[in-house]
Amino acid sequence: MNRRPVRRRIAVATATAVLAAGTFALGAGIAGADSGSKGAKHAKPVSTTQVLGLFDRWNAALGTGDPQKVADLYAKDAVLLPTVSNEVRTDRAGIVDYFEHFLRNKPVGTKVESVVNVLDRDTVIDTGVYEFALTDHDTGEKSTVKARYTYAYEKQPNGGWLIVNHHSSKMPQG
Repeated sequence: MNRRPVRRRIAVATATAVLAAGTFALGAGIAGADSGSKGAKHAKPVSTTQVLGLFDRWNAALGTGDPQKVADLYAKDAVLLPTVSNEVRTDRAGIVDYFEHFLRNKPVGTKVESVVNVLDRDTVIDTGVYEFALTDHDTGEKSTVKARYTYAYEKQPNGGWLIVNHHSSKMPQG
């Protein structure tokens, strides 16, 4: 009986198994790197309550009347499509400019409806409807603006969350 073909088959089978195991390990490593690339290796996923708290933080910044403090909650390359302006804001200066004008009306936001989508450990979306109680800075007249909103947040390397996209538009008149 000739043992060479059997040894050759064993060698080929072993090489195939090693190659398959290496490919699997590489794939798992790449997938693992993607799912936890920004946060801690075993970080807990963000909760809906935590995401809803990000609006409370933003609303509290509005309450300071300081456009710089509000802008601090936006990422450097954030996009703001604001409620009461036709201008798209794509940098800090534009975001500060918008809030310099908006804050004159002493806005107080209240969420009416909210839907949270946790995309991964580092990315969440909060979408819904909110209302702003406003006070005209010239006349003192009070009004309410109801609007649809979307906030997209990204977790930062320091563990904090920043707004990367914020869209707000008045509800259409029905």
